[in-house]
Amino acid sequence: MPGRSSSSSPGGRKRKRRKRRRWMAAGASGGGLLPFLRLLGQLKRVPRTGWVYRNVAKPESVSDHMYRMAMMALVTEDKSLNKDRCMRLALVHDMAECIVGDIAPADNISKEEKHRREEAAMRQLTQLLSEDLRKEIYELWEEYENQCTAEAKFVKQLDQCEMILQAFEYEELENTPGRLQDFYDSTAGKFVHPEILQLVSLINTERNKKLAAASHAHS
Repeated sequence: MPGRSSSSSPGGRKRKRRKRRRWMAAGASGGGLLPFLRLLGQLKRVPRTGWVYRNVAKPESVSDHMYRMAMMALVTEDKSLNKDRCMRLALVHDMAECIVGDIAPADNISKEEKHRREEAAMRQLTQLLSEDLRKEIYELWEEYENQCTAEAKFVKQLDQCEMILQAFEYEELENTPGRLQDFYDSTAGKFVHPEILQLVSLINTERNKKLAAASHAHS
């Protein structure tokens, strides 16, 4: 990412600390919105690592992923869920990746270390905002991480469902049915919400048609 090499030197680290202090001071005075939004804008330029590792052409960004998740939350018809909170959780859950990047299982970083890095990033980000906003956004992220509410559990399933929907679309775009099977395998048994189960079934039905057609063409 831009600036990474310069920040690895002592001088670069000092400059980075000074900039962070300025941003935190701006947040305390209500002037940290622009630095916050500029950091957040990095999500448009952070590709989803899983697709990069699988050599997908033009992989989606983290913000692409979160936008469709938020829309999936918006169109839920489950009246037992707080829809507004689900959308907020979807918009916040990967926010830390604008600083730490998209850490994938293949990176061999422990869950504890991943959480530590993302927690530090969320504190850095929210320090740029007023106290009320800082508390609101950080607590949303914490709720998702702790999976302590029905809304957080639902949004976690949206996260995985959106991923396999994207995998299906990449297989279609590249005309490579079945190439991204490992993404489906990684979600096996993880869906329990009725709406999401129905959506996953629809995805699998469409995908299986493509797989059958490809198999027939090669037989």
